[in-house]
Amino acid sequence: CDKEMAETEAKKAEHEEDIEHLDSKIQRGESSKAKLTAEIAELEAELGQIAQSQKEMDGQRSEEHAAYLEAKADYEQGVEGVQMAIKVLKEYYGGSSFVQQPEVSTHSAASGESTGIIGLLEVTESDFSKLLAETEADEKDSEDSYEKQTKANKIAKAEKETSAKYKTKELKDTEAELAELSGDKTSEQSELDAVLEYYSSIKKQCVAKPDSYEERKARREAEINGLKDALEILESQGV
Repeated sequence: CDKEMAETEAKKAEHEEDIEHLDSKIQRGESSKAKLTAEIAELEAELGQIAQSQKEMDGQRSEEHAAYLEAKADYEQGVEGVQMAIKVLKEYYGGSSFVQQPEVSTHSAASGESTGIIGLLEVTESDFSKLLAETEADEKDSEDSYEKQTKANKIAKAEKETSAKYKTKELKDTEAELAELSGDKTSEQSELDAVLEYYSSIKKQCVAKPDSYEERKARREAEINGLKDALEILESQGV
């Protein structure tokens, strides 16, 4: 009995140790799974934000470029119109001074008037040209800023997609490992339950069970009655 109980106790301790080890690994796996799940969710949220930001940028850039093309056309048309007006006025006033040969006073007045109008038109031309240059500069700055941010978004998107891909694979591997560990624990627990059942049965057979009070009382009464019977036999024999 002692040897069998010792061997059974050793098996019991071995299975309990294995289950404790498996529980520890399962706990670490569950912690890793929770962390990976949270990280993947965060990456997916960040990817959604990048996509939304890029969509808004695309829309804004499209609107800005359309406004630029419209303003550019207006300013170019303005410059062209003013230049044409200046050319016509110069030709007109220049031609009249040689062809018509007006009186000196009249010619001087007309010449002064033309100079003022042409000067005003040249200022207007300069303003249109300045506005056109500023518009083109603003468009270039906007385009450069858009391209720079778009490039940064593409890089961030690629990095986060790659990270999410590997973390998703790691999560699947962790879940598979947890399933295997859970199966191993179930198997170990079944074996431990069998050992415990066997241990309980041999313990009943090998370990002396203390007598109850009733059993001890009955045994004493039987011993006393036996002694009484022996005394009666001796007395009847005249001893």
